[in-house]
Amino acid sequence: MRLHGYFRSSAAWRVRIALHLKGVAADPVPHHLRHGGQRAPDYLRLNPQGLVPTLETDDGAVLTQSLAIIEWLEETYPSPALLPGDALMRARIRGFAQAIACDIHPVQNLRVLARLRQLALPEEAVTGWARWAIEEGLAACEALVADTPGPFCFGAAPTLADLCLVPQLGNARRFGVDLGAVPRLLQAEAACLALPAFIDAAPERQGDAE
Repeated sequence: MRLHGYFRSSAAWRVRIALHLKGVAADPVPHHLRHGGQRAPDYLRLNPQGLVPTLETDDGAVLTQSLAIIEWLEETYPSPALLPGDALMRARIRGFAQAIACDIHPVQNLRVLARLRQLALPEEAVTGWARWAIEEGLAACEALVADTPGPFCFGAAPTLADLCLVPQLGNARRFGVDLGAVPRLLQAEAACLALPAFIDAAPERQGDAE
């Protein structure tokens, strides 16, 4: 397999964690997002959206969008389960993951912030936008897991929810978000960061890290 990504991409980070947890090897193929590597013609033929990650499977199939890739991994390599429990529990895990991947992350990602700069917003306004989006979203996520047992988001083992949470908290720190208001999320993050799969997937551990 080949995983196209960028060391700091939250979406690629999620997939790296899933691969490590499931013990699945994928050769990294970096694309420097700040230098426009994702818009190279060869890559656009692979992923017309010009986004990372993209996973090329062993049989040559091409998968895009991090949550879709992780769900494919879950179905293809079911252990350890990232969507455990009954239908209700799996729906709650997916809901939490989508709150981050679909609502928080997209409005503070590199492409959106670059567009705000193109519209001549001052840098303080651009970073303030990102910080607002993250703070509001994480406050909701804190409430979503307030009544769930730990130490992870949904119990004694990491799930799809944790795979989305850890990269988003990394983004939060880069934008100067005060995380004191989300102690339950920090508890889950601490449990994750004690595991080799999360350690090895961290941006600073990647070959294209700067």
